[in-house]
Amino acid sequence: MKTRALRLVPGGLLVLAATALVHAAPLGDAASALVPAYPYAVFGAGLLLGLRFSRSRVILALLVLALADRALHSWSAGGDATAGSGRAVFAAVALLLPVDLAAIGWMRERGVLGAPGRWGLVVILLQMFAVASIRRPELAAVGGALELALVNAGLTEWTAIPQVALLAFAVALVAATLRFLLGGGAIESGLLWTLGAAFLALTARRIGVPSSLYLATGGLILVVSLIEASHAMAYVDELTGLPARRALGEALDAVSGRYAVGMIDIDHFKKFNDQYGHDAGDQMLRMVASRLAQVTGGGRAFRYGGEEFAVVFPGKSVDEVRPHLEALRRAIQVSAFMLRSPDRPRRKPKPAADGRLAGKRVFVTISVGVAEGERRRSRPQEVLRAADEALYRAKEAGRNRLST
Repeated sequence: MKTRALRLVPGGLLVLAATALVHAAPLGDAASALVPAYPYAVFGAGLLLGLRFSRSRVILALLVLALADRALHSWSAGGDATAGSGRAVFAAVALLLPVDLAAIGWMRERGVLGAPGRWGLVVILLQMFAVASIRRPELAAVGGALELALVNAGLTEWTAIPQVALLAFAVALVAATLRFLLGGGAIESGLLWTLGAAFLALTARRIGVPSSLYLATGGLILVVSLIEASHAMAYVDELTGLPARRALGEALDAVSGRYAVGMIDIDHFKKFNDQYGHDAGDQMLRMVASRLAQVTGGGRAFRYGGEEFAVVFPGKSVDEVRPHLEALRRAIQVSAFMLRSPDRPRRKPKPAADGRLAGKRVFVTISVGVAEGERRRSRPQEVLRAADEALYRAKEAGRNRLST
């Protein structure tokens, strides 16, 4: 939960910076000078990165923002968002923008050339054609429908956004929040904040610098989210959420002075995997990883590969880290592991009549090998090898123990 909350920080800071830029009088002239180039730079860079990393959702969201910005500037620029021929365009953009962003958030990533990406592009282009056509006199009834009053008009006087579009924003906010909470990553967090930036862009009663600044900032949030997601793919293990082997290598390269490394292996994991299946094996890996992430003594846990993990203790010796690794081993040993069958609910099952939990409880143990190194005297690969040899001795001695 803490990691997920941290994913919200970059987007929030960017929205806050854009808001400060819009409302800070001393920065008004500077903002006006930068805004014309800002959207082109953001959307151009974002589209290139999206193509490079084959992220269709980011590309579609950037297209939605860019086309919304161009539509507002082409047909409502400098105009009052509450009246005139540009009002229908404004109302249409205000309705479609949140709907599109929420829908993109729930799309499955299938690459730029995948079916979802192709159909998404078709829908966006059709929407652009519809927005361009809505100013025609014969479509005045459509513009009127977009202005339908759902509640007393006095309740929404604070914004130029029509009530129908406000409802769309509210529904989109709920949908985007749920998507983020249900296992969303950096992209989902970015789309959530992009939705907020789009709302701020349309809240003003005149189209111009503020709307472009907010919409471009929404694009910048997506670019940052894309970079975060790409970093996570390279450095974070998807199954356990721990830093991956590549991150371990860089952490060892960056350490200075003395350090200790603990290599950890789940005892009899292959037998467990064969008996209960790969899904149960994945559950066990996640459970052990969650305990390792809480290791004390300044250690940092990594997924090394398979059922093996590593813990790095900068500035510590073997004797100093032994109590912390022993405490970790004992904590895992006494932790009951409840097997989750495919039809088992996510919530904890109620106790049976005799007080026991329904389902099969199993226990897991780990073996630990520890070695220490000194930056000037030993290479990280040598320390890892020594820790791995110590781990082998622990397993040969009967498992569920620590060896040096």
